[in-house]
Amino acid sequence: MGFEIKAKIANFGGQLLKLEHQSTSTKTKMALNLFLPPTSISQPSHKTPILIFLSGLTCTGDNCAEKGFLQPHAARHGIAIVYPDTSPRGAKIDGEDDNWDFGSGAGFYVDATTEGWRNNYNMYTYINEELPSELFKQFEVLDSGRVGIAGHSMGGHGALTIFLKNPGKYLSVSAFAPISNPINCPWGQKAFGGYFGEENKEKWAQHDATELVKAWEEDRPLEVLIDVGTADNFYKQGQLLPENFKMAAGDKGIQVRYQEGYDHSYFFISSFAGDHVDFHAKHLCNRALR
Repeated sequence: MGFEIKAKIANFGGQLLKLEHQSTSTKTKMALNLFLPPTSISQPSHKTPILIFLSGLTCTGDNCAEKGFLQPHAARHGIAIVYPDTSPRGAKIDGEDDNWDFGSGAGFYVDATTEGWRNNYNMYTYINEELPSELFKQFEVLDSGRVGIAGHSMGGHGALTIFLKNPGKYLSVSAFAPISNPINCPWGQKAFGGYFGEENKEKWAQHDATELVKAWEEDRPLEVLIDVGTADNFYKQGQLLPENFKMAAGDKGIQVRYQEGYDHSYFFISSFAGDHVDFHAKHLCNRALR
């Protein structure tokens, strides 16, 4: 179903659109933010590459759009950014609002298989299929052939796994403080146990970046940028485990940068937003238009 434009906000020479639509994947209304760079407004016939940014636990599509400061860098490169929500809202599932790290605001970018959750919690399909399809239909300025994906924390997990599960679909991937090995951390074990069931460990591995990168074909190029703050308490608690991902990747092109003194917050994201957008621009903008 098409998007209703709830607001248009002037932003770094472009526009930030507040959108809402009825999702067939989640069977709920979904809200999101779409940033269109200045070139999308002034040259609507010029196709615009797009970066999907997936947010972390408890967040909505508003958080990074308002505090991540990716837009000024995207405006400079002529890249659109979409900031989706992190889960369905108001699905009326028993217990969906009981915990901050499971249910509402914590969809983990998977398609649930367990009773009670599988009807609505289909964020993998929503992000990977429905949302981009609907965006390209309604906003013809967006280039379906030049799509990158990035994310923070739970969203970093989503970005890495969606990229690795769909070779060739996304031209670039990066992550801030990603949950890199969810089958071995408390957040991931809680989420996967709830969405897939405690016994379905094969399904768990299918949504774990550390497991997925092991199967990446050696002859297929892989370039990933990851930033992690050394003062990030969740990193210290063993929730992120980027070292496991790096080790599993071996000689593949994984760059993990440990940023001294930075935590898990949007102060961290905004500090390195330019590096990440520049990284995506290298893949999205220096490519012949399709």
